[in-house]
Amino acid sequence: MPEFINTQFTQAVGNAVEINELLRRYGVKFGIYKNGVFKEQFFPFDPIPRVIAAEDFRSIEKGLVQRVNALNEFLFDIYHEKKIVSDGIIPEDFIYISKGYLAQCEGITPKNRIYSHISGIDLVQAKNGEWFILEDNLRIPSGASYPLIARALTRIASPAAFLENKIRDNRNYADMLKEIMEYSNCGGIRAILTPGRYNAAYFEHSYLAEHTGSALVQNDELFVEDNMLYQRTYSGGKTRIGVLYRRISDEYLDPLTFLPGSLIGIPNLMEAYRSGNVGIINAPGNGVADDKGIYYFVPKMIRYYLGEEPILHNAPTYLPFYDDDRKYVTDNLHKLVIKDVSEAGGYGVVFGNELSSEKLDELKQTILAEPRRFIAQEVIDFLDLPILDNGETVMRKADLRAFVLSGETTKVWASGLTRFSRNPDSFVVNSSQGGGFKDTWVLSQ
Repeated sequence: MPEFINTQFTQAVGNAVEINELLRRYGVKFGIYKNGVFKEQFFPFDPIPRVIAAEDFRSIEKGLVQRVNALNEFLFDIYHEKKIVSDGIIPEDFIYISKGYLAQCEGITPKNRIYSHISGIDLVQAKNGEWFILEDNLRIPSGASYPLIARALTRIASPAAFLENKIRDNRNYADMLKEIMEYSNCGGIRAILTPGRYNAAYFEHSYLAEHTGSALVQNDELFVEDNMLYQRTYSGGKTRIGVLYRRISDEYLDPLTFLPGSLIGIPNLMEAYRSGNVGIINAPGNGVADDKGIYYFVPKMIRYYLGEEPILHNAPTYLPFYDDDRKYVTDNLHKLVIKDVSEAGGYGVVFGNELSSEKLDELKQTILAEPRRFIAQEVIDFLDLPILDNGETVMRKADLRAFVLSGETTKVWASGLTRFSRNPDSFVVNSSQGGGFKDTWVLSQ
């Protein structure tokens, strides 16, 4: 951390325990389902911020805007003319075999042609300073609320750090979110759809609803009538909803369109959406674009749709789907990271150097049998950041989830969720794997 910030931040570090206690009191937790059991756990906050220089952020910002614009073009194309497939840029198999591709979304055009209104793009910084994209999250990316509330509490603990240093204010996220919600509003109030208290990110749902002035609703409060979405009022009336920021997965959204057994969806919601009477943020069907197999093709999308060279690069990635890549992967399993494209949250990630010869051979046979199921990447020895551990400063691996919001224009929030591993030997930083988080300070000059 730069010395000019470190001096003023001493007080905040000293109040780390107090800040985390306040976070517990506010219910800043993260819940996960594992083996059919819901477990809610505290999401620990580290008070030493990640600091990004203004010049570095400008470069990241340009690259993220470029990437998300290309991904939005891809989503429109893939649910309409599919030119990128017919032109041979992406193999047909990678679209239609993807679990994220939804045939039910064919031909639907969201208002203003925006599919990914809120994109959570995960990056890491290599030790040479270069930033790499690890993953694109275009369905229901979570995490923006955590640095928001942590920053608010840290301002109380150490106001001098924010008064005396040139740190960009992150309190505009709610305004940015309201702006994109209104841009997709088809006539009515704003609402955030939550599956309820036992969702992993319920804290965030309620926090964002409060700060954007949106109704926080569950499915039993909503109904569709004449292809319009309404909320039941306490007096027995109804209020039209014009835009729905949904925080449930695609397959549960509408039991008449997707999973018939869904108990948290809204019957006929997709008909209201198809008719242009309600905006849905993010658009159903976005999962085809954040499939880990499709990730490989994003640089090609940028060249194809925008006619530009990518500003930010993917981690070096191989697709066993292709013969040459498959041979390289199976010959070099011992030094690669293997990812199952159907998994998320840090699950399904295997580091070849941690496997025995027997396990490597088992993995090789699985890849040969199901090549579309996996991608492989070179291990990027990304930066360690300082964290406090039992009163001592230690170094741990950390990534950055940047939030890109697309409305009339595409903007990058000058903040982000920096996640870190609490395990000194692990590269996996996901909260579901026991990681913590810290604030991200973007300098203004």
